[in-house]
This record gives sequence, C-alpha cells and structure tokens, in this order.
Amino acid sequence: MRRDPSTRTTNRPGFRPGLLFTLGLELLFVISMLIKLKLLHDNLQLPYIDMNATDTLIAAGSLLALSFWVFWLPPRGRVPALIGLDLLLTVLIFADLVYFRYFGDFLTVPVLLQAGQVESLGGSIAELLRWHDLWLFADWLLLIGLGIWSGMRRRSQRASRLLASNGSNGDLSLRSDTFAEGGRRRRLLGRFTAGLLVLVIGASAAFFPIRQASQTWAKNLLENNWWNMSMYNVTGLLAFHAIDAYQYTRTAIGKGQELSEERLNEINAWFDEHRSSRSASPGQLGRYQGSNVVMIQGEAFMNFFIGKKINGQPITPNLDALMNDSLYFNQFYHQTGQGRTSDADLGANVSLHPLPSGSVFIRYADNSFDTLPSVLKPQGYAANVYHAYDGSFWNRTRMYKQMGYDRFYTEKDYAQDEPLGWSIGDRSFLDQSVGFMEETPQPFYSFLISLSSHHPYNLALKDEEKLDVGEFAGTTFGDYIQAVHYVDSALGDMVKRMKQDGLWEHTIFVFYGDHDYSLDEREAAGKIMGRELSKFDYDQLMAQVPLLIHLPDGALAGTYDKPAGQLDIMPTLLNLLGVDAGDYKLMGRNLLNEDAAADSLVVLRSGAFTDGKIYYEPSADGVFENGLCYDLKTRQQTDVERARAGYEEAVKRLGISDDVIARDLIPKLKSQP
Repeated sequence: MRRDPSTRTTNRPGFRPGLLFTLGLELLFVISMLIKLKLLHDNLQLPYIDMNATDTLIAAGSLLALSFWVFWLPPRGRVPALIGLDLLLTVLIFADLVYFRYFGDFLTVPVLLQAGQVESLGGSIAELLRWHDLWLFADWLLLIGLGIWSGMRRRSQRASRLLASNGSNGDLSLRSDTFAEGGRRRRLLGRFTAGLLVLVIGASAAFFPIRQASQTWAKNLLENNWWNMSMYNVTGLLAFHAIDAYQYTRTAIGKGQELSEERLNEINAWFDEHRSSRSASPGQLGRYQGSNVVMIQGEAFMNFFIGKKINGQPITPNLDALMNDSLYFNQFYHQTGQGRTSDADLGANVSLHPLPSGSVFIRYADNSFDTLPSVLKPQGYAANVYHAYDGSFWNRTRMYKQMGYDRFYTEKDYAQDEPLGWSIGDRSFLDQSVGFMEETPQPFYSFLISLSSHHPYNLALKDEEKLDVGEFAGTTFGDYIQAVHYVDSALGDMVKRMKQDGLWEHTIFVFYGDHDYSLDEREAAGKIMGRELSKFDYDQLMAQVPLLIHLPDGALAGTYDKPAGQLDIMPTLLNLLGVDAGDYKLMGRNLLNEDAAADSLVVLRSGAFTDGKIYYEPSADGVFENGLCYDLKTRQQTDVERARAGYEEAVKRLGISDDVIARDLIPKLKSQP
C-alpha cells in the first residue's frame, strides 16, 4: 500500500545532531584541547614535571566538566557552543604561554583584573611570540569548516520544516504533533541524562587524582600555595584556573573575616622574635638623621654585568665608580612574584613579601601598611614618587596615595624632550626629577622608578651612547646590554647634577634592581661572567639584582658579601635616619646590624631561599625532599636535609606575610599589646 506523499513529508524530521553525533564532537573537542595542553606543557620546559597519564586524565576530566552543558542545548546550538568553547580555551592557553615566557608564571584572576595594562605592553608581547605557536590554532581551519557546514544544515532544516508545514493537513498534522511532543520529551530526558553523566565522569576524573595528591605527596599545597607551578603540577592548567578563581573569591570574602586569636598571637610573636634583627646596632641609630633619601628602582637591572666589560668597554662605568665610596651588596636578591615591578616597590617600601598570585598594588591598595613614606613624614620629611609613565599602571595613583606620598609625578609632569622606549629616556627623566627635588623642602624622600631598560630593550639609541657588543649585535641580549649601559650613563649625569647643586652631600643615595630580565641567555651571560654557567649558576644569577647605598660622607663603603633582599632596604634606611625599625611590622632586617648576623635568611616568593651557606630551590611538585640544595662554597649539590630548617622558616614567613596582607592585619597587630 502506498503512503500519501504529504505524510512522508510531515514525518521527515530533517537532520538533527543526535547524542551519538554530539558525543563524537565532544571526543574531537577533548582530543584537540589535550593536544594543545600538551603543546603548552612542552613549551614550558619545567624541570621534574612530565605530563603523565594522571595529568592527562585530570585534563580530560576538566574538559568534560567544562563542556557537559553542551548536551543540554538544542541540537542547533551544540556545534556553535563547542566551537566557541574551543576558541575561548585556545586563547587562554595561548595567553598563558606568552605570559609564562615573560613572567615565568600563569595568568590569574588578579592579573586579569589589571588587563588594562596589556595595551601598553605591545612591543614586549610581540617579542615573545613564536612561529610554532600557530599550531595551537591549527584546528580553527576545521572549526571554520564545521561552522559553515552547521549553518548550511540549519538552513536546510528550516527549508524542510517549511515544506512539511505547507504539505500537512488536519488529522495527520494532529497525529504528527502528538508524536513530536513525545519525541521532544524523550530527547530532553536523553540530553539531560547524557550531560549529567559527562559532568559526573569529568568531575570525578579530575577531582579524585587531585584529592589523592593533596592528601599524600602534595599535602596542604592547595591551602598553602607559594608557587603556581607547584599548583599546576598537581591540578593541570584548567583546574589550576578554576582553583585560582575559587581562591580569589574566597580571599575577597575572607578579607573581612576575623583571624583567630591564636593565629594573631603567632604572627605577633614572630615579629617580636625578630625585632632585634630589624633594629640598629649601638651607636648606629640616627647616624644620618635629617638626610635626604633618593632611591631609584632600576627596571630589569640585573647584577651579573656590574663591574664587567665587553670588548674592553665597561658596561656600567658610572656605577662601577660609585661603588668605590658606597656600600655594594653583591649577593642581593629580588623577591618579586607576579607583580614584578610593583612587587619590588612593595618589598623596598613596605618590607612585606608579594602575593603568590597577582599584585598587592592591584588587589589590596586600600590596606593600611607601615610604609617608608608614611613612617618618615612624621619625622618632617616630604615624600614624593617619580615615574614618567601612566599613573594608572600597576594602580600606582591609588596605591601611592594610600602609602602616604605627598605627590606622584607622572608622565603628565615631564617634558617629552627625549622620546625613547616606553616613555622619555631615563636621562631626561632623572634630570627633570632632580629639578623637581630642588624645589622640594628638605629633608625629603624621593622614590624614582626608571623605565628605559624595560623589555624588549630595543631602544633607538644615538651612536655615541652605544657599546660595541660584538657577537651580540642585533640580538635581544645585545639590546639589553645597550639599554643598561644607557641607564648607567643617565645615572652618572644625575649624580653630577646632584653634586653641582649641593644635594649630594646631604643625601643617602640608593639604587637597586627590581627583577630579572626575563631572558634565557645562560651561554651569553656566561661570556660576560667569563666562565661557563651551570643551570644552578644561572638560576641564582637570575634571582640577583644590585643594591648600592651611598651615604652622605661616603662612610661604610665596600663590598658586602652577605645575602640580602629587597625587604631589607626599609629597615636599613629607617635606622640610619633615626627611626627604630623594630617598632614596625616589617619582615626584612637591618643589613648594618652586626648583632643580626645569625638571621641571614633571604626568602624568595617561589619558596627558594639562601642563608649565605646554602641555596635551596623548591621542586615544582612542592615536596621538600624533591627540592635541590646547593653548597654555595663548593657550588655543588648537597644533602637536602641541610635546608629543612630554612625551608620551614621560609614557608612560615611567606604564610605570615600573606595573612598580613590578605587580612589587612597591620592595624590589628599594632593594637595588640
């Protein structure tokens, strides 16, 4: 018996991506993203961390948990949804990769909140791109084709439904609608069940291995994270970002919550115990009371080229000359984290550790801190900060007001007479800043942030300002050497002007570097150092920046071969100026206090530390025993147990600093007896 043609038309559903088709798309999506995550991991080149079967399981589970909701969408929305999710995750992976190449870390929520700064980083970002990064986007060709095909199918479906509608009639239409309603219910139930099943499988595959690790070899890591690479080693990239978002939200909520009395007492006890290390030696307190302080933070200014030559030419002749009548600390470490330049500022002016995630300047700009300007102002000091760039960068305008500065001189205050690099060149910046100081009542504290040696270091310098860098000509490393040579020249001109106008003999002059130069140039650095560098040599070198302090009478000059860090600057200066740093909640120590020689620990944000005898590098898996301990005398690896006491103290200090910042504890601690 032949059927009526209209019946065949009415019952034809047209193409619908069923559950099996969606499962196929989901499988392709997961495989594609796993390949991209593997490409990212291979580019990171993290020691001791391989992407093993467990990591792959966690990654696959995370992808399923992220995409389960696709099954709950109408058929026509599933393909576009998976395409959109692929695009978003690819952009995230690519952004993490580029960010890691410069900062050695991943993007976090606090970093994303300061994303408005990215537009100012154009040159640096371009320098970090690689041609092979295009492999991350290879599947986009398939996605474009899939999107076009999906659109064509939807148009075909609409045409089929229109044709079916025109050919339907009375009873047949009623029976068809009744049948269709039942089919819709079955499909909804099937979609809901499939999506829920994918969610359970994915969440379980990601959750249970992470939980097992956090209760065994990575115990307490999720609660006491001090290095994001350790977190990544346990969770993988996607779960890392999910946990980061959760922890940021928890921190934002927890800031207003009271800390237990026991923890407050523990923190206060630590500051009391270390009071003597912050205080001055007998006869030293106030030795330079009433002196001006000019402190310059050198952008990406590292220590390994100080006193060195290239092709017979000194790289930093002015700093080399200044060292003759200054205190020079040749084992000085930057203690920065994700906040980089702002973290160095925090260490020097607040003497607290930076956060494991994001910048204090961005996240906690409304906190109450004991700062160098706020402590000096009651002593009759004017306090100004100088930076010839956008005042909103690193949230400086807001943060500096909270820190107690009288005025923040930004790019709007400087004549643009030497366009160079990111702003005006440091020669003009430093010269104009001294002009502002000449109009400032004395005594004053002036904090200056240089910029000309900022990545990517490609300054358009005049020929007379250039070094002959030989084999490094045309390379990023060669450009970096040119940039620091120019900054050194600008510093020399500044010192000359300060001597000419009479400021020099009344001023404590401080220069230090903010962080490393973000280049993997072990072989090139070895040529400057005159010896082949081991991996440990280069890791330690990357952590070191210069610190030079010139006192008004040139006293105490010499090279100080003792470990020191940026957190030590504030207590050292306060005691010289007649303020007992022991009265304040600072985590650094007075570098001129001979009685504090036993407290020589310098802790880095990564959890690495040194006491002058050993140097400990934590393992990326967060396990103490898997870290590496080096004897600084022999430069060879030694028994890791030598580092246990230092490791426990380092973890304690980072935890205390994090609590002080995240809970805004300075007012509470000061109010306690």
